[in-house]
Amino acid sequence: MMTEPQGPTGGRPRSTYPARVTIDYVDGPRNRISVLFRILMVIPIIPVLYGFTTIVLPVLLMILFRKKYPRWWFDFNLQLARFSSRVGAYIGLLTDDYPSTDEEQGVHLDIDYPDASQLNRLLPLVKWILAIPHIIVLYILFAVSFPVVILGWFAILFTGKFPRGFHNFLVGVSRWSLRVQAYALLLVTDEYPPFSLD
Repeated sequence: MMTEPQGPTGGRPRSTYPARVTIDYVDGPRNRISVLFRILMVIPIIPVLYGFTTIVLPVLLMILFRKKYPRWWFDFNLQLARFSSRVGAYIGLLTDDYPSTDEEQGVHLDIDYPDASQLNRLLPLVKWILAIPHIIVLYILFAVSFPVVILGWFAILFTGKFPRGFHNFLVGVSRWSLRVQAYALLLVTDEYPPFSLD
């Protein structure tokens, strides 16, 4: 059964966008040993994640010529996005749970299955161009995220806690990135993503 996506403070989601992600804040003490060696611990999971890729071209062609989005392809992309988010949350120190290939683990990601008959046939050809402003902003946000994770790493090692503000910022970046992926790569919506961390 799906868990209802929650907003950054644990309440109802602030967004009705067809792609949503929230990550539970770990309020208790963090595993300092796991954090200390986090970079080494992710080495085995990275090849598993990047052994799969979201394949855009076949979905684009299915929408363009058949006005269909195969459910099995959507399910694969959804599970891959969920797994990728768990790996990202682990690398970004948002959780101490080693990424599972099939369990939620406090990372709640959902994408609405599209009605392909309602999707614009030609828009997938230019969505990647329309997403360029978002991609530029995301590069900046990812550049800011790196020192936030480094500072959070030290915070956990010295205090045993990850600052909530750091957590909220990193989850917001993940949320923004997911919306852009849903629009430009997964092609599940024609709704232009908002410029927002919420």
